Amino acid sequence: MRPSLFPMVLLLAVGCATAPPLRSHFSRPPHLFPADGFITQRAVLSVHGRQFPLNGYLALSAAGGKRLVVTENFGHVVADVLVKPEGTIFVMKSSPMFPSKYIRRGLADDLQCLFGDATNQDCPVEMPEADHFILKRRAYSLDLRILEVKSGPQPADLFDAAKAEIK
Repeated sequence: MRPSLFPMVLLLAVGCATAPPLRSHFSRPPHLFPADGFITQRAVLSVHGRQFPLNGYLALSAAGGKRLVVTENFGHVVADVLVKPEGTIFVMKSSPMFPSKYIRRGLADDLQCLFGDATNQDCPVEMPEADHFILKRRAYSLDLRILEVKSGPQPADLFDAAKAEIK
């Protein structure tokens, strides 16, 4: 009598049907990044099946906030945002790839999600390694790698909101 393969295939299919869900909040390990420092990053943004390689430079200042500059591979700035310590967002520079409204609603939220100080709600992030973050939103995902972290105070003019393109 030959055993049926159907029950075994069904068990395998049921076991593989769903992946474990991402947590809806994220707590970054404490002291992973300095309060004052400069972080060089590389990311791949995936939107509707298309991938966009990006570079990022994040300046951190306990007093001044967070300043993120995002460039394409050839160095053209596609987004520049300043988030003050109290949470006020200033769009320093936008582009057709990242209009101001997307910088405010997406990029700034993701910046706070990944580099904010508190546990962030609605922050679906996996952290496979200390220098690797995977953020998955409904409309896009971001695979971010930290290339270099330099500790130390950053120039105060990086955090000057008066230079913002859109206030």
